[in-house]
Amino acid sequence: MTLVLRSRAFQAQAAIPTVHTCDGADRSPPLEWSGAPEDTRSFALIADDPDAPRGTWVHWVLYDLPAETASLDEAMATSRTLRNGGVQGHNDFRKLGYGGPCPPAGNAHRYFFKLYALDKRLGLAPGATKAEVERAMEGHVLAHAELVGRYERAGR
Repeated sequence: MTLVLRSRAFQAQAAIPTVHTCDGADRSPPLEWSGAPEDTRSFALIADDPDAPRGTWVHWVLYDLPAETASLDEAMATSRTLRNGGVQGHNDFRKLGYGGPCPPAGNAHRYFFKLYALDKRLGLAPGATKAEVERAMEGHVLAHAELVGRYERAGR
């Protein structure tokens, strides 16, 4: 089986709805996945924008999602921990949880939602950065899936 990540809010390579951006309610999109390896002990999710003017901009860092998790609801809380035990890291807006697309006016940016099936829980404290999560994941990734959406702001 192959790990697959999808959303009811947008198709791969399609526009991310405004409600999930800084121009709307800035709610995290609903996500669901299937095909996790049998040895999965936890999941991590990183969402980022490699097209940002100053280099890749991190929009969401989430880790230690329990292995039985197969979806995230729309508008996830921006708390340190989630009801299911998942832990939120800091994004580049210097906040916990999801921060939606908010590119400068111009060309569409790509937003990569990357899901990792891991053979262990990372055990990091809330507020870890993308770099800290990536270091902790080294050698523990069983499978990886991506969903890419796009967002473009009108000229202002």
